[in-house]
Amino acid sequence: MNDIYMDNNATTMVDPAIVEAMLPFFTEQFGNPSSLHSFGNKVGFALKQARKQVQNLLGAEHDSEIIFTSCGSESDSTAILSALKAQPERREIITTVVEHPAVLNLCEYLETEGYTVHKLEVDSKGRLDLDAYAKLLSDNVAIVSVMWANNETGTIFPVEKMAEMADEAGVMFHTDAVQAGGKIPMNLQETAIHMLSLSGHKLHAPKGVGVLYLKRGTRFRPLLRGGHQERGRRAGTENAASIVGLGLACEQAMKHMEYENTFVKALRDRLQEGILQQVPNAFATGDVDNRLPNTLNIAFEYIEGEAILLLMNKMGIAASSGSACTSGSLEPSHVMKAMGIPYTAAHGTVRFSLSRYNTMEEVERVIEAIPPIVAKLRKLSPYWGENGPVENPDQAFAPVYA
Repeated sequence: MNDIYMDNNATTMVDPAIVEAMLPFFTEQFGNPSSLHSFGNKVGFALKQARKQVQNLLGAEHDSEIIFTSCGSESDSTAILSALKAQPERREIITTVVEHPAVLNLCEYLETEGYTVHKLEVDSKGRLDLDAYAKLLSDNVAIVSVMWANNETGTIFPVEKMAEMADEAGVMFHTDAVQAGGKIPMNLQETAIHMLSLSGHKLHAPKGVGVLYLKRGTRFRPLLRGGHQERGRRAGTENAASIVGLGLACEQAMKHMEYENTFVKALRDRLQEGILQQVPNAFATGDVDNRLPNTLNIAFEYIEGEAILLLMNKMGIAASSGSACTSGSLEPSHVMKAMGIPYTAAHGTVRFSLSRYNTMEEVERVIEAIPPIVAKLRKLSPYWGENGPVENPDQAFAPVYA
């Protein structure tokens, strides 16, 4: 029986057609795209086509607004640091408490450099308060950076509205769209979004390639300086094979978007329904009415998410707890803490993130596998008695250090 992969928000399988499209750029078409001869021209033309494919997915007005980078994290850092360098008099940043570490860790570092970082809080469903946001917008703010959709819960944020509010206040707006890209429709030319980050390996392209969308007219300072590549905005010889792969991945994402928002969504909904029907003291986290079509985050109370994952892994099922970029920490996810999920549930969250390669048969196998795993772990839990959760679970397990 084949293993089941439901961790697509961590990374995706590279589509076989994309691998095939990339292969010539390791052998026959190996020229440097900056070279004037035919070897370089062929590669340069392929990069131009890939830029157009990314432009179409994002709904950008100009293909020159697409800058190729090495990953989403580089795009995030470039956007935020550019805004600060271009406006040295502005010393404030607005973001959220539930951002990816690519943004949060950079903001923490910038605080040590004397910048003020305002982190918007979320409610129990992971939603933002736009009134609180409006009060923070001022001439002192260099940039707002808010993710389009949360990587753990899939909750979608109103970034288009937030970008309008920022633009009216004369503030730059950046969104990390690494999870949302290719899953929900975008038309950036109709928005006030100034900068957007995308990552190839989240939409069936290879790792090591990303995009920074930069709206024409936005003040910009490069992170990497050196050669003239990307119109002088990102130095370094282009990763041609991966860029070609990313371009095709964007084209395919457009073709499959309806499928993603119907069939993949139906798989996700069946998975949620099947697990929650059979497992007591479990619930879906985030805004279940406004989330990515592929993402399901379930909190299993009174047990450890890592233990669930290990037993699932033994059965050939891959998922994750929290962000793949923070797993390994014993702390519950910062996203769950921000939503006020109780400690006894925050520790037991599991994220299932599907793709167009998952099937209903796989979903049914996971639904069958989860209840016995949860039951087994609850027998070992100090918070769980013979007939369900113990009274006052906070007092049930209070270890004392020697």
